[in-house]
Amino acid sequence: MEPVQTATRSALARQCVRCGLCLPHCPTYGVARTEAESPRGRIALMAVLAEQSAPSGPHPALDACLGCRRCEAVCPAGVAFDELLLLTRAAVPPHIPRRGKIVLWLMRHKSWLNAGLRLYRRIFPALPAAWRRLPRPAKPKRATRGAGPRAGSAVFSGCVADTFEAEARQALLRLLQAAGETAAIPDAQGCCGQAARHAGQAEHAARLGAANRAAFAGFERVLMLASGCQDAVADSLPVPVLDAAVFLSGHARKLAFRSARGRRVALHTPCSAGRHDPQRALRQLLARIPDLELVLLPDSGCCGAAGLHQLSDPARAAALRTPLAAAIAEAGVDTVLSQNIGCRLHLSGAVEVAVRHPLEFMAEYLHDA
Repeated sequence: MEPVQTATRSALARQCVRCGLCLPHCPTYGVARTEAESPRGRIALMAVLAEQSAPSGPHPALDACLGCRRCEAVCPAGVAFDELLLLTRAAVPPHIPRRGKIVLWLMRHKSWLNAGLRLYRRIFPALPAAWRRLPRPAKPKRATRGAGPRAGSAVFSGCVADTFEAEARQALLRLLQAAGETAAIPDAQGCCGQAARHAGQAEHAARLGAANRAAFAGFERVLMLASGCQDAVADSLPVPVLDAAVFLSGHARKLAFRSARGRRVALHTPCSAGRHDPQRALRQLLARIPDLELVLLPDSGCCGAAGLHQLSDPARAAALRTPLAAAIAEAGVDTVLSQNIGCRLHLSGAVEVAVRHPLEFMAEYLHDA
């Protein structure tokens, strides 16, 4: 075991003062109501694991952590829970079910992933309901990859989002054009590596990060549509990594929109978006659409998507999603807007309304659309 890493993990764990203020904010503690599945209990276990000379396991309660970082946001002692969790999982990899391992492999090999999603789209109508874990991908359209030299802004497309977020990327390009900006979408980019990091596959995550550094070399900034990917991309690149809505908000006066004619939509805040706070920028942009009624959904906790959690523990993921789905039903809206791809895919299976990226929705109301 690397001595420096062991010392770091021990020091991070010792920051916890065991006050328990994090407990009401932990989604898994809310479901299980056991100390083992609380941030405090997990930190205690990670402290023990840091002192062991050889990894031990399995540790189901630790593996079940969503990595949502809600505990970190309210911790009065400033415990860097995410850093401690990632270091621990690199040393003591969590148990990943077979389907999760397959998905991780596909995320590292985007051409195979996209081929699989194309097949999934074709056979979707014939699949039993239990096999429809993801919504049907939209029919592929001829996409614009973005114009301009290898400078200025680039747009991150990632792995799963390369297929499921294609329309949102085209919407972003239209919004940027309306604001007098251009951006490119490099073909050589791939997965951000966040899922690999949380699976304890630090070496794979590092290789994905290196590939993205090469893909985005020469650009001044990278614009993100998926809030759940932002931390991993920012850790990999030497240039600013910005939420696309935050960047657009700086050019908002150049954007003109048609009336929404009283349309009522809801805005969801993913756990990852809460850390980067693009919500203020999104609200400012959406407020520019005349006659749009925006409903801010209550904070009902993590929706349960949490990277691979919706695949590794679908029953708990569905239980965590239930309060949010109920809030959406009560809101009386026809659309839910969420800027994290994992949350949108997870929510789509539980609500009767459309679940879309906010910028994709906004682009429909551009005056030139």
